[in-house]
Amino acid sequence: MKFIRADIRLTFFALIILSALALFGIGFFVSAPVEKLLGVSAYAMRGAIHGLFATVFMITVTLGVYQAARLWMGSNIEVADLKAGSLVNVFACLATIISGNWIYIPYRAAGGPREHFLQNMPEIHKIFFEFKEFAALFTFPLLVAAAYIVWRYQSKLLQSRNLRIFTSILLILGFIFFFKAFGLGAAITKLSSV
Repeated sequence: MKFIRADIRLTFFALIILSALALFGIGFFVSAPVEKLLGVSAYAMRGAIHGLFATVFMITVTLGVYQAARLWMGSNIEVADLKAGSLVNVFACLATIISGNWIYIPYRAAGGPREHFLQNMPEIHKIFFEFKEFAALFTFPLLVAAAYIVWRYQSKLLQSRNLRIFTSILLILGFIFFFKAFGLGAAITKLSSV
């Protein structure tokens, strides 16, 4: 009973935070001029779409870490919530990677940020972008593996400590790789956007 009350409080707290973020995002979107929000580049919409997917993924992968902590501790968890969350995580990750590859085309084009970085700051390209690109790609297989375990083992997952811990580690590593890529991607756009 004690765990159930704690889980309800944590879920309620998470919903309050997500609601506040949603209201802030809607308010920002409604109050900002479109050209300031998106930018003046021909590729501004691509960047906005990638940023939107990355932001959605940041929320879902953060909720995945919350579920990972509950799995690790052996809290009472609804398998249906894990299944739904794992699928949303995988699809949000996939959408972020696909839109990232779409924005990568103008990044590498003549006169794009890559050319600017290679001429003026080659270490920025090597560290910020190349590392970011490959670190981000680790996220997808980690989250697919976690989703597979959740869907394949369902009720056995909650009974097996090893499965719970392994799934938790996959979710946490997925978050870490994503967080690095998200931070470096935000830094790149501040230095030179497409």
